[in-house]
Amino acid sequence: MTITQAAPHPTQTATPASHRSRMEVLGPALDRSAEILTPEALQFLTDLHDRFASTRHERLADRQRRRYEIGNGRDPKFRDDTRHLREDTTWQVAGAGPGLEDRRVEITGPTDPKMTINAMNSGARVWLADQEDATSPTWRNVIGGQLSLFDAIRDQLSYTSPEGKEYRVTAERTPTIVMRPRGWHLVEKHIRFTDTHGQAGAASGSLVDFGLYAFHNARELVARGRGPYFYIAKLESSEEAKLWDDIFTFTERTLGLDHGTIRATVLIETLPAAFEMEEILYVMRDHIAGLNAGRWDYIFSIIKNYRGRGARFVLPDRSEVTMTVPFMRAYTELLVQTCHKRGAHAIGGMSAFIPNRRDPEVTARAEEKVRADKQREATDGFDGTWVAHPDLIPVAQAEFDAVLGANPNQVSRQRDDVHVTAAQLLNVHIGREITDAGVRDNVSIGLRYIEAWLRGLGAVAIDNLMEDAATAEISRSQIWQWIHQDQSTAEGTRITRDWVAEVLRETLDSFERFDGDRYDDAAELFTDVALGDDFPTFLTVPAYSRYLVDA
Repeated sequence: MTITQAAPHPTQTATPASHRSRMEVLGPALDRSAEILTPEALQFLTDLHDRFASTRHERLADRQRRRYEIGNGRDPKFRDDTRHLREDTTWQVAGAGPGLEDRRVEITGPTDPKMTINAMNSGARVWLADQEDATSPTWRNVIGGQLSLFDAIRDQLSYTSPEGKEYRVTAERTPTIVMRPRGWHLVEKHIRFTDTHGQAGAASGSLVDFGLYAFHNARELVARGRGPYFYIAKLESSEEAKLWDDIFTFTERTLGLDHGTIRATVLIETLPAAFEMEEILYVMRDHIAGLNAGRWDYIFSIIKNYRGRGARFVLPDRSEVTMTVPFMRAYTELLVQTCHKRGAHAIGGMSAFIPNRRDPEVTARAEEKVRADKQREATDGFDGTWVAHPDLIPVAQAEFDAVLGANPNQVSRQRDDVHVTAAQLLNVHIGREITDAGVRDNVSIGLRYIEAWLRGLGAVAIDNLMEDAATAEISRSQIWQWIHQDQSTAEGTRITRDWVAEVLRETLDSFERFDGDRYDDAAELFTDVALGDDFPTFLTVPAYSRYLVDA
């Protein structure tokens, strides 16, 4: 196997007759990028792709078949072939690694230097270092995020803003880092993998994010009393989870780590995965710490899978799809019960409300909403929760402190009272209507988020809510479904392509433009993914290829 770090934007060359797998870095050299893209690290990425890239493609094909089946009337169900695993009461998962015993409040956010320092100083127990939905995957963000994590782990991270303000990590106790790599569906087009058959293509974003972080930091983290921990996103089956578990085992063996050193927390944020929670825990039992209720992507997954199945699967305005509607209650209660049955942590989701330090009224409203959300999670049995802003950590922690007290978690609370059926998970009837305002909000929020994403921002404050890519996915998928299911609003407006296109133009005209904005590109993309005949499975796939490659 050979490793090649190419010059910026190299010309494609022919593959030699005697094929050897290799990696080529196509992205331009950045400040300190050579510290991350070392020959040894690239060799590790090559080894990961050699062993696991083909299985990744098989699992993605499985997803496509499953979506086709659901779209044609075959509902997901609890698997018959794994019933024996669910009925076997003897097995347990590895559970928390060092530094993950108490996860009552976790802060989430992107991995740029400023946000990394803010997270490390936040006082949270855990930091979800997000290279996925809260990061726009520009080449600079991908490499810069790896550098931020590398420096933060070694207590050498600092940052000076363009205005001259200096940022440093000053907290005596910093959060345990749990890094979230990109999902299986995303690629890294700035790195090209050529296999032993001479077939070349973009590297897997998942393997690049995971591989670079693990290679550079796993042993350092263990030496510092913690470990290499990962949030795994967008899984749809236990077979996909098994692929990750195999990667963890290979990584431990390659890096000289004890088996089970790596710990994962899997986000249950797709409808198919909700039917395989126990199977996911089982296949990852040597490496898994818990599951997380990824609420916003879960809503998106339901819309995506049932977008063509008729009016009874149409959801109302996004603001009406709360955590207390029956199908969301069923999903989260099943998650808590499943986790605690197997000795795993159940981690709650993100309440999108955020404070505004310049507006006490907005802050008070955000705190009230977050307090109610976290009180519900704590009393339901969750062991921890997410917040997106440091000012909300005391609010969330107070609710979990009230339930946990001095205990690090409540895994011992078994929730034997929960009995969730497949019908309950699939009953999305809410009894609320779509409104004109709901359509306009989806267009406005979708446009504003995509515009920021195209400028390299993945976590964006919009209307006093912290939004990431899942927000834009819900916004555009609802519009698409409402149009294709011939829906009308409570005010009597038919939701047609022409009307939404008019709303889009009006919304675009209302924005205050600025030099370097990407609103025109955002409008073009939103039109394609919300108003087109086809439904891209993720808007970030065409957006990345069209706008971020070589950016």
